[in-house]
Amino acid sequence: MTDFTKFKRTHNCGQLRAENEGEKVILNGWVNSWRDHGGLIFIDLRDRYGITQVVFNPEVLSEDLMKQASKLRYEFVMAASGTVSKRPEGQQNKELPTGDIEVIVDKFEVLSPSKTPPFLVEDDVDASEDLRLRYRYLDLRRPILRDKLLLRHKAAMAAREYLDSQGFVEIETPMLIRSTPEGARDYVVPSRNNRGKFFALPQSPQLFKQILMVAGFDKYFQLARCLRDEDLRSDRQPEHTQIDMEMSFASQEDVWSVAEGVMVHMFKRVLDEQIETPFLRMSYNEAMERFGCDKPDIRYGMEISDVSGIVAGSEFKVFAQTVKNGGKVRAIKYEGGASLSRKEISELETVAKKAGAKGLAYIALTDDGIRSPIAKFLSEGEISSLSELLKLKNGDIAFFAADNFLNTCAVLDSLRRTIANKYNVVMDRKWAFLWIHTFPLFEFNADQNRYDAMHNIVTAPYEEDIHLLDEGFSTGIKPGSPGHPWENIRAYQYDLVLNGTEIASGGIRNHRREIQEKILEAMGISRERADKMFGFLLEALEYGAPPHAGIAPGLDRIIAIMTGSDSIRDVIAFPKTTAAQSLMDQSPSEIDAGQLKELGLKIVDE
Repeated sequence: MTDFTKFKRTHNCGQLRAENEGEKVILNGWVNSWRDHGGLIFIDLRDRYGITQVVFNPEVLSEDLMKQASKLRYEFVMAASGTVSKRPEGQQNKELPTGDIEVIVDKFEVLSPSKTPPFLVEDDVDASEDLRLRYRYLDLRRPILRDKLLLRHKAAMAAREYLDSQGFVEIETPMLIRSTPEGARDYVVPSRNNRGKFFALPQSPQLFKQILMVAGFDKYFQLARCLRDEDLRSDRQPEHTQIDMEMSFASQEDVWSVAEGVMVHMFKRVLDEQIETPFLRMSYNEAMERFGCDKPDIRYGMEISDVSGIVAGSEFKVFAQTVKNGGKVRAIKYEGGASLSRKEISELETVAKKAGAKGLAYIALTDDGIRSPIAKFLSEGEISSLSELLKLKNGDIAFFAADNFLNTCAVLDSLRRTIANKYNVVMDRKWAFLWIHTFPLFEFNADQNRYDAMHNIVTAPYEEDIHLLDEGFSTGIKPGSPGHPWENIRAYQYDLVLNGTEIASGGIRNHRREIQEKILEAMGISRERADKMFGFLLEALEYGAPPHAGIAPGLDRIIAIMTGSDSIRDVIAFPKTTAAQSLMDQSPSEIDAGQLKELGLKIVDE
């Protein structure tokens, strides 16, 4: 085995410049490329800092060493000592920071050979994601992924730096806790010492950070690992990281100010981008009315307009009947979209149908007149009024959705996002932060015939709406029906949105036990069950719990947006697939019979 200390590097592979000419150096790294030019062997040596060209010259090295050099191959790990030399005139590589120099090798050692990799370690790799995840240690050598993880590190350090400057204390919370109902399924861990009992892995530090507020730590934060057993997609992973924060004696404005400070500091420190504050603000109701969703991308227009009043008496039965039945007819305008082909409109109709529409009505104003499958059912006055309301001009197209309010939201939001992405709608800014606030406290779960918390079971209702909690228990109105008191309770819940993606969620918490218990009861959780699930928090609220509030920006999503990544898997070192599997270490895996016996478990076929 090589005595590595003889070849301990003096510089990294991105460090040397023309001013180092003549210096004796030692470099360690991976063979990024290998070239034999008539006896001279050139190797690009790579580490995470960069690439340096090293030269094996038969006039400097012995025949034996040149023979060994000829056997160096792609991804071998090697150490080379030599002298820094300026490259000959005309042979500089302007694309490399080290492109003006090369190292003339006088000694080298192979520290570790490599099998032929299953794919090239380069940014434009032609390999499936599954293959790259299987060999993640090779995938992470690619500059594009390397740089994303380095940026993630800088962002995490910037968040810590800013919160420390504001008096926050980083405190770790447990990874083994009791199972609590926070929305997703828990990952559970059997206890060997307490057979028949189980820990759960935390979906978030929510209850513990509230306990820390009761304990008097008025400014807490943690880069917290959160684990949820839920169905996955590109922006979800079974384990993710959030910049978790909580503050005592804090208003909504206080939390927003701190969260904005974190974002400003991160973007400046990491990307050298100046973010303007305060961020724009919009209520949940306004967001749904204008954009059809509670996380709108406000970098472009295509806002939703309600045209129900114009088409209520039209001969187009779909519109007229929808309004008559209490529904809505709403529309978006795609400026310049009248040139869409029949095929393109058909593709958008497919998008609308996937979002719940039965079809897709439209009106396009072209040089040849109106192009529309519904124009013949509309009067000139109705078309004129629609054009005026929607500000339609020649070259524009309007798409319509007719259904109940929420379904029109889903359809038009999906259309709006698809059009913006597919047709490269012009954005008016690079970074669009937006606070969404004043959410409903509850949403009705028709499948379970009960109310669920729209966001978080510990979110406080508006003080002036608390009386509606009591009224909801005594009203004769059927749950889920219009007019039920719980439909009108507003929550001190807020989300932070960036470029159409929710990157943080938070709220003012219930710090009084009686209010928290009423909310749980409204959700069908009895006091006995609530006490069994998280009685430790309810008990703590009886011992001088201060008013408190918090927020938890998702680090993975923020880094994905910063780096322009399509999936958060690209910014996590060792992600799982959408089937919640790690292809590299083949987890989850079976455990042997001895472990099962120790834990008192038995695998039972369904």
